[in-house]
Amino acid sequence: MYSVKIGLDAQSHDDFIENSKLPNLLQSSNWAKVKDNWGSELIGFFQDDKLKASCLVLIRPLPMGMSMLYIPRGIAMDYEDEGLLKFVIAELKKFAKSKKALFTKLDPAINFGAARPLISALEHLGLEYTGRTQDMHDTIQPRFNAVIHEEDFSEEALDKKTRQFLRKANNSHPIVVHGSKELVPVFAELMKKTESRKQVSLRNADYYEKLLDIYGAKAFISLIQFDMGAVKADLEQNAENVRSNLAKAKNEKRTRALNEELAIIEKNLSETQALIEQRGEVIPVAACLTINVFAAAETLYAGTDTDFQKYYPSYLAWYETIKHAFEQGAMTLNMGGLENSLSPEDGLLRFKKHFNPRIEEYVGEFDLPTHRLRYKLANYFYKRKKRK
Repeated sequence: MYSVKIGLDAQSHDDFIENSKLPNLLQSSNWAKVKDNWGSELIGFFQDDKLKASCLVLIRPLPMGMSMLYIPRGIAMDYEDEGLLKFVIAELKKFAKSKKALFTKLDPAINFGAARPLISALEHLGLEYTGRTQDMHDTIQPRFNAVIHEEDFSEEALDKKTRQFLRKANNSHPIVVHGSKELVPVFAELMKKTESRKQVSLRNADYYEKLLDIYGAKAFISLIQFDMGAVKADLEQNAENVRSNLAKAKNEKRTRALNEELAIIEKNLSETQALIEQRGEVIPVAACLTINVFAAAETLYAGTDTDFQKYYPSYLAWYETIKHAFEQGAMTLNMGGLENSLSPEDGLLRFKKHFNPRIEEYVGEFDLPTHRLRYKLANYFYKRKKRK
């Protein structure tokens, strides 16, 4: 016999999600605290008193006392269990009516390649499938994600160019710090630089601190700082070596080559000295903010100071973030969404591919209408607003 519990306790929900085949940060009970501008509910579905499905439902108020429901990366359940699936959908529709919801949106974290039976089953139960959308922003969560699996990740497994970038960063005397709220002011400044470069608006320090507060030890910032004093000392030593070689040079070709090399070193030395005078010897250059729940980590934000781009700090920040997440028990790390086109010209895709992720295409969104006519009208205005 099936039964439903609206208001499932957080521990039971999180334990179920962790042991399910669909563990995801956005289905953790704490995600409701992050999205506290929405209402929320945890709903458990039982068969003979055993929890068989669970979901975090976010509730978005709409005008005229109506609402919409959203189940991010859920429902966690066995979708091949036809009886359970039918019961879950029927109970969700009842719950939606009780909240005066026009529709319920869900986007299970199921790979598209394995989802054809799921699409058919959900459509048979009255859900609308939005299809394989063309644009990244056509869905609330990206359909394509770059996901690194622990067994695929090691420095030796990275390609030659990536290892070269990491060596370049490591030659710049990096200081690697994994921390929490104490790093938020520095992290927020790096994110502002990223916003300015990409001409986008992201989040502020209060939001980053909120994430770290809510997830506690399961959230961390990985910060890369360069010791520019040590970089300066290296350059000065290099300059001294070149001058020594110049004194010994015996032909014009060798002298010209050494003078060119010295000019480059002196230029870099001058730039490094200016940076030290302006910003001190130890300078934050790149950082990532990551949450690791259910052994399925996600890096939500990453920032870089492009003044140091020639030292490749972003590669080192991501490498240290991924390594630390796996050391903290993660089995996977989601680097975030990708444009649906997967164009080789996409700089974000090219960058993420340096770390050997698997490019995963999720099935996409389904809508469960509560009132068919109202849903069509609401969906029309929802899409218009989303495009804006």
